[in-house]
Amino acid sequence: MDKIIMKNMGFYGYHGVLEAEKILGQKFFIDAILFLPLKKAGETDNLNFSVNYGAVYEIIKEIVINQRFNLLEGLAEHICQEIFSSFPVIEKIILTVKKPEAPVEGIFDYFGVEIERYREKE
Repeated sequence: MDKIIMKNMGFYGYHGVLEAEKILGQKFFIDAILFLPLKKAGETDNLNFSVNYGAVYEIIKEIVINQRFNLLEGLAEHICQEIFSSFPVIEKIILTVKKPEAPVEGIFDYFGVEIERYREKE
C-alpha cells in the first residue's frame, strides 16, 4: 500500500496525568504514516487523487494544541479518528506520539505510544 509520511511534527500541548503537566505543558512530537492508494495521483499529478498533507497537519496541530488528554493513548486515538473522518480515502494510519519531557527521573530520548488503526468497514 502507498503511504504519505509525516515525521517529527512538533507542538506544545497540555497532556498528562500530573497537574503540573496540565498547567505548564510540554513539547510533543508526532509521526503519522497515512496509507492510501496514490497511483492515480502520481499518474495525473493531481492532488484531488491524494490527500493534502498540509490539511492533515492542521488537524493534528489543532488537536495537540487546543485539546487536553490525560493519556498519550487518548491523544493518539482522537487524532486517528479525526483524520479518518476528514479523509475517506485513507485506509490505515500508523501514528506515533512522543513525549520527550515526560516527568520521569532518568535519561531518555522520549516516552511515547504508537498505534495502528484501520478504517472501519461499514
